[in-house]
Amino acid sequence: MDTLRVVHNRSAASSRVSVRSGKSHKSWHSNPSRIAPPPHRHAAPSAPWPWIDIGDEVDPHQLANEEPPIPPLCKHEDCRCWTGYPQSRFPNWTDKQVKKSKIWDAIHNDASLDLECNIYKCDVNSKGHFMDAGVMHAPPGEEDQVWNEILSGIGNRPNNLRVRALFVQNMSGPVLQMLGARYNIEPFFFSSSLNWIPSRFQEEIVTDQGDHITITLPFIKSMPEDEFVLKQLSLHPSNASFTSKKASTLLGSQKIDTQAPLVLYSNSRILALDLISVHLIRNLGGSTIISYHPTLNLPTTAANYLHERIRFAGQSVYWQSMFQRTPDPTLVLMCFIWHAMYAWDEALESLYQHILALEDRVISTAHMPLTKELHVIRAHHLHYTSLLDDFNKSITFIKETQNPFMTVKNFDEALIDENADLLKRECKSLEHEVLRLQSELKMQERRLKNVMNLVFSSVNITDSKYMREMTEAAVRDSAAMKQIAYLTMIFLPSSFVATVFGMNVTEINPGSGTSIPIYIAVAVPLTLFTAWVIVAFQSKYIFPGEVPFWRRLTWPFFLLYSLWFQKPQRRGDHDSFDEEHDDIKIDIEEGSQDGHGRPVSPRRH
Repeated sequence: MDTLRVVHNRSAASSRVSVRSGKSHKSWHSNPSRIAPPPHRHAAPSAPWPWIDIGDEVDPHQLANEEPPIPPLCKHEDCRCWTGYPQSRFPNWTDKQVKKSKIWDAIHNDASLDLECNIYKCDVNSKGHFMDAGVMHAPPGEEDQVWNEILSGIGNRPNNLRVRALFVQNMSGPVLQMLGARYNIEPFFFSSSLNWIPSRFQEEIVTDQGDHITITLPFIKSMPEDEFVLKQLSLHPSNASFTSKKASTLLGSQKIDTQAPLVLYSNSRILALDLISVHLIRNLGGSTIISYHPTLNLPTTAANYLHERIRFAGQSVYWQSMFQRTPDPTLVLMCFIWHAMYAWDEALESLYQHILALEDRVISTAHMPLTKELHVIRAHHLHYTSLLDDFNKSITFIKETQNPFMTVKNFDEALIDENADLLKRECKSLEHEVLRLQSELKMQERRLKNVMNLVFSSVNITDSKYMREMTEAAVRDSAAMKQIAYLTMIFLPSSFVATVFGMNVTEINPGSGTSIPIYIAVAVPLTLFTAWVIVAFQSKYIFPGEVPFWRRLTWPFFLLYSLWFQKPQRRGDHDSFDEEHDDIKIDIEEGSQDGHGRPVSPRRH
């Protein structure tokens, strides 16, 4: 069986491979703040052709492979089976599919960034207490030591340990393969995380023992603009000049791109995409949560930050009472979902403040460029609506996906019912919160429409004012032209007399060589010819349709023919119409009688 072999040298340059978004360094420079649109068809194992689109060729070597589709589980006794992951556990993931899903890039590429992989651990014991279990470092060149520690359950697990949560920051290629091989994780978890695909699925279901649950949930969070830029600089210092340039022009260069951050200039906030990606391994002997944190040029939620917040959730009296009463690790997963809920609420609050500022700005000064900004916000609104729908689907999935080891074989029926009630209650609370966010989003959408209508109304009022001023100016110009026309008419008789007496004819100026008859003989034909040509150019009102110019010159004959030869026909039509009208009038006024002298209803003849 062909496997994806990864050679790991002990040099820092070859082993410091960080799991990234799958983009090359060049594409990262071209658009540093944008997340590519997710291919939803490749979100879960239910798709029988992982990362094979319509038109892609199926690998003939894998198709002809006669080995079992599901390899036997490895006992992990002095082995390095992780070097072949994902094909060592999932042979149907061929080289092309692994590359297309960006897992190949996560394992092999991006060695230029000198980032060390760290795994922050948080333990939840059988009493529901949250404890810091330290940090596990995965330095390059020590893959064997890291592998042995992962095999032992990421360090020694106490006997009373209920859940161990692993928050992986800067996940390197070897760590990705080790976790996938150790816990037999579907590659869809890593491909959905790398491509930011909203996904939720259950796998590895074993009755009375446990299962695997994957939740990949993109969400929106609000953060100060300065912090956004500083975090970009801290992540990529070599790109400082580009980031500063981008920050300085960001307010004036926003486009309708829902995958890019939305800048709110009124309160200096930025709404950026973030990701919650959790793989929960529910097991009767001890559960494990793996939290993936993307190492992007975007300031996403860091592993140490979420590790701290989850630990602090264990200090809540409300949640601690539930953790002590039920052994189900799904309640710990709910804390991750609540983190996204907090971020959503803060983001919509910042957006609402920005919409209020836009309303004030529109009332004071209405400009058409504001409509572009409003359309940008509305486009993001539509995207946020789809993200909230995915959020609600994830909550429903958690509520409906029962824990396989919560059975009467392992626990009392009363405890099972109590656990189901607790999980249902908390999921219902989250669903109510999502419903509230959706209602708030709809309210903001209506306010945006109102602002846009206000902009257009203000612009129309301004245009009407300008048109009124132009009309008044035209009226004033018309009055002035009338005055000029009146003055011209006053001097027209005297000008005509002066022109006549200025003629060089013998009747007025004896001794001249011409006379008035000669003037008339020349002026009258020239005037008629000029009128003939002018009417020929305007003969579209005489000839129906398009006719050549030579035919237009015959307009006098066509006009005479229309007046004299077609007039009797039209007159005959009018006469017949008048006779018919008179007959109808007689029938109406006098009525008609049948043979017995009874009147009948009038009718048209």
